[in-house]
Amino acid sequence: MTSPDGKLIVFYDGSCPACIKDRRWYEKLAGRTGESVEWLDITGRDDQLRQEGIDPDSALRELHVKDAQGRIHREMDAYILLMSRVPVLKPLAWLIGLPLIRPFLARLYHSWVSRRLDGPA
Repeated sequence: MTSPDGKLIVFYDGSCPACIKDRRWYEKLAGRTGESVEWLDITGRDDQLRQEGIDPDSALRELHVKDAQGRIHREMDAYILLMSRVPVLKPLAWLIGLPLIRPFLARLYHSWVSRRLDGPA
């Protein structure tokens, strides 16, 4: 699976209501810019994920984005890449990338995903 014309492929959990909501929010903010993003629901696609070099469990726990050159970006790198394409989200992408903010957001994100997938601790 390649990404022609500079498109990004976003691997997301289509069975997750919050993930679907986030996708819709992004598409609304992106407008026509969002046309350069393809959303791929990972539900039931373990073999396809493995062919892409993505562990299916990791795909549920971290956002993965494939760029036009075929490189897979994950976690905060994936969010930064995706957000940096939308003018209104560029400042947020920059903020997420700051050395003091990035690790904090990564921990917060992993905690939220763990609660969603594993239930309360």
